[in-house]
Amino acid sequence: MNINKVVLIYPRREGRIFGKAPGSPYALMRLASLVPDEIPVEIWDEDLIDLPYDRLGPNDLVGITSKTLSIDRARAIAQAVRKRGSVVAVGGTHATLVPDEVTHWADITAVGEGYRTLPQIIRDVSNDTAQKLYVDEEWNSLAGIARLTDRVIEMAHEHRDYWTPYMEITRGCPRDCTFCTAIRVSGKVMRHRPIDEVVDEIQRRRIRRFFLTDDNFGLNFRTNPDYISNLFDALAKLDLDGWTAQAEMMVGNFPELLAQARRAHLEKLFIGFESINAGNRRDLGGKSKGNVAEYQRTIDAIHKQGIGVVGLFVLGLDGDTLDVFEHTWDFVRNSELDSVSFTIMTPYPGTELRREYEEQNRLLPNVPWSKYDTAHVVFQPAHMSVEQLRRGYDWICHKAYDPTAIAVRGLRTLRRHPIRQYQRRAFSSFSTDFGYRQTVSYRDREPDFRWRVPSRLSSQFSAK
Repeated sequence: MNINKVVLIYPRREGRIFGKAPGSPYALMRLASLVPDEIPVEIWDEDLIDLPYDRLGPNDLVGITSKTLSIDRARAIAQAVRKRGSVVAVGGTHATLVPDEVTHWADITAVGEGYRTLPQIIRDVSNDTAQKLYVDEEWNSLAGIARLTDRVIEMAHEHRDYWTPYMEITRGCPRDCTFCTAIRVSGKVMRHRPIDEVVDEIQRRRIRRFFLTDDNFGLNFRTNPDYISNLFDALAKLDLDGWTAQAEMMVGNFPELLAQARRAHLEKLFIGFESINAGNRRDLGGKSKGNVAEYQRTIDAIHKQGIGVVGLFVLGLDGDTLDVFEHTWDFVRNSELDSVSFTIMTPYPGTELRREYEEQNRLLPNVPWSKYDTAHVVFQPAHMSVEQLRRGYDWICHKAYDPTAIAVRGLRTLRRHPIRQYQRRAFSSFSTDFGYRQTVSYRDREPDFRWRVPSRLSSQFSAK
C-alpha cells in the first residue's frame, strides 16, 4: 500500500506534571528521523494528548513503543488503531523481551533496537510484503545511526512540553545483574556515538540540560577513558546548565575524570549502590558488594569534585531480611546523598531472575503487567512475607519523600554550589526527589492502597 503517514505513539504513564510531561520521547524522535522525507511522520505522546484516533485510516502505519508496565495500555491502543484499518507495529522493551506474547495482537512485532528494522518495515508495508516479526539484535556501531532530523526536532516541542530532554551517548552494559533487562535490550557490548554527532545534536536541539538514558555511562571511565575524556573536553565548550547520567560506584576511583566531568557541566551521577546487604552480591553482577564504607567513600569522592550523587537502591533481593529497610534508611540519612531512589525487586520477563522465580513457583498469580513498575510486589520474597515487603517499602519511601526530608537534601545540595549559581541550580536540587515522590504516589490512586505510616518500625513489619 502507499503509506499516507507514519504515526509513532508513546502510551500514557505519568501524564502532565505542572503542565509538562517529565521527559521527551527520545527513542521515538530518533525512530521518526528514519522515516523517509516524502512520508509525513507524527509523534503522539499520550502523556500530553488524548490520542486522536479519528485521524487514522487504512493507509497509515502506526508504531507503538512500550515498556512492560505499559504494555496493556499499548495493546488497548493497538486495538483502537486497528479498528481504523491502520497497520500496527509494536516495539520497545517488552516486545523485545517477550515477542511471542505481542505477536498475538500486533500486526508487526519489532524486537531489538529498531534502527535498522524500521526502514525495512516501511518498505515492506509499502510493498504489501510485511512480516509478522522483525529482529535487530546485532548491536552494531552507533555511528550515524538515527541522527535527529530538523523536522523531528521542530515537531517535538521539547522546550514547551517537557521538563527534561533525554539523550543517549553510549549504549550497552557488560554487567550481568540477574534482575536487569539492559543486556537483553541493549546488548553487552558497550558502544559509543561519535562525539561530533553528540555535539551537533545538542546544538541543533538547543538544549541546555539533559538526562542521559545510557544504561551504564560511568563504566566507560574504566573501559574507555580516552573517549570519555575527549567527550568531556567537547561538552566543556558548550553553554550547558547541567546534565546527569547513570553510573556505578567505581567512578569514584577516577578523580581526574570526575573533575573533567564537572568542567563539562555534569551535575549529578545516578549511582546504583543497589543494596547495603553483602549477601546480595550474586544478583548484582559485580558492580556492588554491599560495603557501606566503600559506598560512603564513593559519595565523598564524587562530592569532592562538585558533582551530586543520587543513590539507587533495590529492596527485596533474596539476601534481604526485615532489618534491610531500617539499615538502608540509616545509611541514606547519614550519607549526605543528594537524592535517593528505592525500588522493589521486579522479576521482568527475559531475565535470569524471572526464570529462577518461575522454577521456584514464587511469582504471584494474576498480576497484570501494569504492576511491574518497581513500586509493587509481584513475587514471594525469600525471607519476609509479601505484606512485609510492601510495608517496608512504604515505610522507607515515606521517610525519604516526606517534604521535610526532600527540603533538607535539596538545600544541602544547593549549598554545594556558589551563591551566584543558586537560581540556576534550584530546580535540579529538588526535582529528582520530587520526581521519585510522584512515582511512588501512583499507588495513592488505587482503591486498595493506603500509605502506611506506623509510629514504630516494629509495628510496621510485624507479620499478620
